[in-house]
Amino acid sequence: MKKSLIVSIILIWGFGLISVAQIPNAGFENWTSVGSYFNPDGWGTMNNTTASSGVFTATKGTPGNPGSFYLKLTSRTVGASVVNGIAVSGELNPATLQPVSGFAFTQRPASFKGKWQHMIFGNSQGSLSVTLTRWNAGTASRETIATANKTLAGMAMSWAPFTINFVYQSGNAPDSCIIVLKASGSNPSDQDYLWVDDLVFEGSVAGISELPDFLNKLTIYPVPATNILNIDLDIRTAGTIQFELRDPAGVLVKSGNAGFLSGRTTLVLDVTAVGSGTYCLLIRSEQGMVARRIMIL
Repeated sequence: MKKSLIVSIILIWGFGLISVAQIPNAGFENWTSVGSYFNPDGWGTMNNTTASSGVFTATKGTPGNPGSFYLKLTSRTVGASVVNGIAVSGELNPATLQPVSGFAFTQRPASFKGKWQHMIFGNSQGSLSVTLTRWNAGTASRETIATANKTLAGMAMSWAPFTINFVYQSGNAPDSCIIVLKASGSNPSDQDYLWVDDLVFEGSVAGISELPDFLNKLTIYPVPATNILNIDLDIRTAGTIQFELRDPAGVLVKSGNAGFLSGRTTLVLDVTAVGSGTYCLLIRSEQGMVARRIMIL
């Protein structure tokens, strides 16, 4: 029996010049002394675990960019293994290297920005990720509202700005946020590093809104989909149309470029190889973006 799906959420990016603060110790100016080392206030690191070996993966860098300090994350050898340089905006589980909790946050920013330097000595790149969630009383579980993810590439040997856009999967407001910064990937090398400073959320994204200006009409069928997903577009302003299909964690599952289009057209996506579940379909043009939830059986 096919499950029904209410295609309910249409989102548009709202890129403004509004800075959304609220990231705890976003400039890493505040540190607390813990005996022989310092921890950045509001951030969980591996320092408490590696301190017994006299090794610290999160250290205070100076001068900041801007300010007095910045966060230096360095993957370090402890015994027979290399410990990833990780920082979490909240509490970190040192055994699983996963965040336990974040911080209260109720806004819907468009992007996560800051400054970084980074380099690896092996082949396992670090990453930055942000997850906005809310407690869903109906399902008694956490619902992902949006994600912003970036795997590092190459190296940045001097301070450089970065911007990571959020991908929204819900029109609801979040109630919490977790930021995870990693110097290395799943196979860390000694001395891999990621330095960060001046973190900020910027812009805002509307909750539920009408179609963006470049579209007159959008129809997606069948709902739910099995092998083929049809996307009927009535394009008001001609432009290059791209699509992305992302899972609930924001991971890219399928993407493509439909080319320069105008007027009425139908995109046909083969989703045979896509696993069953609920996904976020994003359709982009130079003039904006629209996102809808879809279900694949």
